[in-house]
Amino acid sequence: MIGKPELQPSEVLCKPQIVSTILNDAGAIPNSRFPLLVYVGVIKQPGGNALAGLLEEIFEGNDWSGTWRNGIYTYHHYHSTTHEVLGVFKGSATVQFGGERGIKQKINAGDVVIIPAGVAHKNLGASSDFGVVGGYPGGAEWDMNYGRPNERPATDENIARAAFPKHDPVYGSRGPLLQHWLAEK
Repeated sequence: MIGKPELQPSEVLCKPQIVSTILNDAGAIPNSRFPLLVYVGVIKQPGGNALAGLLEEIFEGNDWSGTWRNGIYTYHHYHSTTHEVLGVFKGSATVQFGGERGIKQKINAGDVVIIPAGVAHKNLGASSDFGVVGGYPGGAEWDMNYGRPNERPATDENIARAAFPKHDPVYGSRGPLLQHWLAEK
């Protein structure tokens, strides 16, 4: 972690099951050469506001800042200027990644999702208590895109310029994100 000792995984983090999926260009949705990463069950703390605070601390400590708490929009959208991390702090949801023909993934409290710039995401249905903490590498400014015809090629240019993360949002300098994404760089 930046500026303080790294958390030891045994303190709050579990070795996650990692779901890694490359989502190819879907026409209106650019997606990414970098894989979508889902860390299943990475946090072993009970859900709720305490978990939200812990996720914020972990993300910000690993230079994924500009954190916020909310849900996930119920329409396809993507960010072209930055990558995004989502940590589920309560409830569960089924999210579609990659556009209308993309994958459907159930996410639960304690899961973390790392979404490369260009990958669309949409909440297909969630529990009434569903909540996520979101953040961006280096606190980067984000934009909103919806797969409309006039968005490309400008969004493709933004995606190509999106800064490569210096740290995994959960595990810092030794995290799986770097291993998975460097293989595609």
